[in-house]
Amino acid sequence: MFGFGILSGLIFLPLVGAAFILALRGDDEATRRNVRWAALITTVATFILSLVAWDRFDPANPAFQLVEQKTWLGETILYKLGVDGISMPFVLLTTFLMPFCILASWESIETRVREYMIAFLVLETLMIGVFAALDLVLFYVFFEGGLIPMFLIIGIWGGKRRIYASFKFFLYTLAGSLLMLLAIFAMYAVAGTTDITVLLKTQFGVSMQKWLWLAFFASFAVKMPMWPVHTWLPDAHVEAPTAGSVILAGILLKMGGYGFLRFSLPMFPDASQYFAPLVFTLSVIAIVYTSLVAMVQEDMKKLIAYSSVAHMGFVTMGIFAMNEQGVQGAVFQMVSHGIVSGALFLCVGVVYDRMHTREISAYGGLVNRMPIYAVAFLIFTMANVGLPGTSGFVGEFLTLMGAFKANTWVAFFATTGVILSAAYALYLYRRVVFGVLDKPNLKAIQDVSPREMVLLAPLVLLTIYYGVQPGPILDACAASVSLLVKNLDTALSATKTAALALH
Repeated sequence: MFGFGILSGLIFLPLVGAAFILALRGDDEATRRNVRWAALITTVATFILSLVAWDRFDPANPAFQLVEQKTWLGETILYKLGVDGISMPFVLLTTFLMPFCILASWESIETRVREYMIAFLVLETLMIGVFAALDLVLFYVFFEGGLIPMFLIIGIWGGKRRIYASFKFFLYTLAGSLLMLLAIFAMYAVAGTTDITVLLKTQFGVSMQKWLWLAFFASFAVKMPMWPVHTWLPDAHVEAPTAGSVILAGILLKMGGYGFLRFSLPMFPDASQYFAPLVFTLSVIAIVYTSLVAMVQEDMKKLIAYSSVAHMGFVTMGIFAMNEQGVQGAVFQMVSHGIVSGALFLCVGVVYDRMHTREISAYGGLVNRMPIYAVAFLIFTMANVGLPGTSGFVGEFLTLMGAFKANTWVAFFATTGVILSAAYALYLYRRVVFGVLDKPNLKAIQDVSPREMVLLAPLVLLTIYYGVQPGPILDACAASVSLLVKNLDTALSATKTAALALH
């Protein structure tokens, strides 16, 4: 349509919805209702279009597909889009979660509803762009552009410390990304292009690879976030509205892992191998340390936020195991975590909307008044622990298997994170759901409404379905992951052969 392909449609459709909302006049209840419906219809339409893209996508083909290209800013920078088996699952995850964010905000957001919905639609455009961009500068524009709507979502509709949390989030992520921008300039100076498909075939010198790897690492490590640059995440989660926490945990954190898979491993293979012990160390510390920190939290959102840092530790460990099990496990873990952590934040939002507190001590015995809620919360808690039969198990198992093949000690210490996750997750569930219902203000609390049922039911089904049938995600990324690992091994072997010949 208009000379653009389906990926451009996915990117620009939310902007069309945002423009329509902007054109609506008035600020009465009828207008706010129309704004909500317009945002919901736009996000659902975007998800349906992503299913059309998935139908046209061939998982058996490891190359980039649905490619479209136009010149942008002269001949230097391209408007080039495409997806492969690594990026396509994240495009689907993004479009799938957005309608849930709109529904979660249906009643809780009452002020500046128009601006709120526009911010989310713009954010959706930028997130899809990150996973579809095949030009390095275009990727950077989308990657950094996502900071602005998220900064506004936290800063305007957040909690009491929203200004502090939003500026901390913005400054942390911006500082890391500025180093990546310098690295992009350096890569352009060597390759003469910012086309990702060309850069993937460009061989950079080993010493240059190390500097480029560190620059990209600074950006992606903050975005994940990895220990010790994770401190912005708990504040951002606690202060963000429910939908903001869902999209932050579900999609924005995954951009760091996607960046490692798209750039660090294939473009800087020697540096990735050189710095793998550093990543393993940071990953194990993240898994163990943040799990211990989660155990002493009194705020439900903060506990889940620290849990996210621990789970992202499994992702980075799997990626830098640099074998098929580890990388496939990392992709699966990111998709699973996007569903499960988003669902956990929605569960917190359900009780917060009723009681206006996230303190664990304010609850107890909810199973007596909210049995449906208790069952849904239990399933997501079990998935967060990594119980077999839930999606959380598959990703953790594969990343640990990949890490075991790379370094048995790393796998050994990381496995303790599984035990610790059971400790803090079950501790949270027991204190909130079980026990005696002795608090007077809880005795009239209502179970999930039909709207909340629509929110939680699909996530429950997916959590269980991907736990017993992980094939759809694993098959989607298998060919691309296999090609990535094969090219990585070839590049490392060539470097080793050259070093031996030189010696």
